[in-house]
Amino acid sequence: MSGSNFGSDELAQFRKTFFEECAELLVDLEERLGALHPYTQDVEGLNAIFRAVHSIKAGAGAFNYTGLVRFAHTFEALLDRLRDGKAELDERTLPCLISAGDVLAALVDTVREGKTADEAFGADVRDELESLMDGASGGASPVPAAKADAAPTGPQGYRIVFRPDSELFRHANEPLYLIRELKTLGTLEIACDTSRLPDLAGLKTDEAYLSWTMTLRTDKPRAAIAEVFEFVEDECELIIEPLADAVEATPEAVPQAVTIAPAAVAVPVAAPTVERAAPHPEGKAEQKASVASSIRVELARVDRLVNMVGELVITQAMLAQQFNENDVGQGGHKTLQGFEDLAVLTRELQECVMAIRMQPVKSIFARMPRLVREVSAKLGKTVHLEMSGEQTEVDKTVIEELADPLTHMIRNAVDHGIESTEERIAAGKSPDGTIHLSAQHVGSNILIHVEDDGAGIDRERLLRKAIERGIVSANAKPTGEEIDELIFSPGFSTAAAVTDVSGRGVGMDVVRRNIINLGGRVQVQSTLGKGTRFTLVIPLTLAVLDGMIVAVGEEKYILPLTSIVESIRPERGQIRALTGGYEVASIRGEFVRLVHLARVFGVPQAVGEPWNGLVVLVEQANGTKIGVVVDELIGQQQVVIKSLQDNFDPVAGISGATILGNGRVALIVDIEQLTRLADRPHPTPLPNTDAPSSLTDELANVA
Repeated sequence: MSGSNFGSDELAQFRKTFFEECAELLVDLEERLGALHPYTQDVEGLNAIFRAVHSIKAGAGAFNYTGLVRFAHTFEALLDRLRDGKAELDERTLPCLISAGDVLAALVDTVREGKTADEAFGADVRDELESLMDGASGGASPVPAAKADAAPTGPQGYRIVFRPDSELFRHANEPLYLIRELKTLGTLEIACDTSRLPDLAGLKTDEAYLSWTMTLRTDKPRAAIAEVFEFVEDECELIIEPLADAVEATPEAVPQAVTIAPAAVAVPVAAPTVERAAPHPEGKAEQKASVASSIRVELARVDRLVNMVGELVITQAMLAQQFNENDVGQGGHKTLQGFEDLAVLTRELQECVMAIRMQPVKSIFARMPRLVREVSAKLGKTVHLEMSGEQTEVDKTVIEELADPLTHMIRNAVDHGIESTEERIAAGKSPDGTIHLSAQHVGSNILIHVEDDGAGIDRERLLRKAIERGIVSANAKPTGEEIDELIFSPGFSTAAAVTDVSGRGVGMDVVRRNIINLGGRVQVQSTLGKGTRFTLVIPLTLAVLDGMIVAVGEEKYILPLTSIVESIRPERGQIRALTGGYEVASIRGEFVRLVHLARVFGVPQAVGEPWNGLVVLVEQANGTKIGVVVDELIGQQQVVIKSLQDNFDPVAGISGATILGNGRVALIVDIEQLTRLADRPHPTPLPNTDAPSSLTDELANVA
């Protein structure tokens, strides 16, 4: 089990696993640090932070990342003092812990890239950690404190018997790493017992055959030794006893299920006397059974699985449609029932596979408390962040794109939304501002709300600024909602001065652009003097879409169901023609602009007049409504999204494509681009011919 026995491929795999675990631990570390508050004793949180740092240190030690190990050791030393109540989590200590988390993450990134960090990197933070340690311990060196033992008066010896269970290896723990960690405490002598090792034919790779008897001479307390085995104490047999009281014994003499835990009690047995852990009432087997198990799978494999299930859904739809179009004959009803059952099972399979890609938004939300704390401190404001719905799940690809928009929105809420303390008091409000960040599932979408109790949007000031910047003409008479939408204009800012927080005109336009790229939209509601609420409406996944299939001439298009408000067949008198070739429809007193899909995409033999077809009323991200003129509605269907960019070329006004049950390609309409496309010269509809007459025909030929 020595390191020399590992091949280069195995070592590379171990490193990859280590860095994957580091990524998970660092996310949890950041979340836990963000939840801490000065002068509170969050023992559970501190324990979790300590475990994360300790795990990173232990893994780094196995690969001889000395700089990372040294910093993590100092970091965990202060954490150990804090969780024991020997140091106080005050206004000086908390920022230091957060900075230490940043340094730890940066060091992990450095060694992941195969580089060596400069000796001076993080030295200021490490010095601050040691200074806080000195203040907590009266000048003691920063080493983990004993939780139950008094400091030893001098070097002493311990006899350690360590026999791993097979569970230890199944959980990817390695005795070699534990022994290396033990050697850092003093002088270690090791004897390995191989008596249980079978011949090669009887060897099982998942069994534990070796055990060790070790003699350690150290000036550290016994608790420091037990701490080395802290994470495997339920997966091994372990004896730790003072050397003076030890007697000669072989590992076979070790009693069954002997473990060491912090809450140890002395149990008299035949010589020698062994300290045993107080047993868990539910027993070891039941305790392990309650632990959720998981595996780590590369995202590329999950993506391939999702794609294959999507192909299965398409094939099932094609078979069902072919069956319906043919004469079913005798026994057709039973076959039809079989197709219906297959459709249900296929849909369930698709949902199960999509659930594998789902992750809670907690990983993104966890970054926001720290952001609020840092930005509010720079601005001299006191702002509290409340969060709810952190366990709401969304597709991993969507999660990765949410970080920047949420960061901009939270910064905007702290800077522009929340007033200064003096202004809030003058307005009769609490001196402390509040931002509420929440997430919830609604249909096939996730709604993320960022709501503040600040001053709200000053529409008069906003409009005046927009006129000064030439964004709005001086004669314009926009509605209140249209004025609110001005904050999404590129390069627009109401900040009086540029600071390192805001004022550069880069922010909310980035939010809208990123959310639109995800197939979502942004809504804003504001009340002057009371606050503002932004809502992100985002699809749960970018792999499937609930859509409405519409017919335009001989073509079929997909309109995203989440954008559809209603569909109507207008009367001739509801339609008005405007100069420039535009048409509007009067719908319950509101004039809505009409966009003909046939004209936008050049589809022949389509309905020309709106009153001869249907108008599908859809809502764009900015809240405005347009009427999409189509021939007829075919029906609602969940479709598998295929990227045009990957399979063909990007097409303006089209966000993707799907394959229908008849094998034809249907294009998914990009609602956000329709108005812009309708403003350009319309393509001339192609004549009726047997040649490819549309993009869908070209795509079919490509396929």
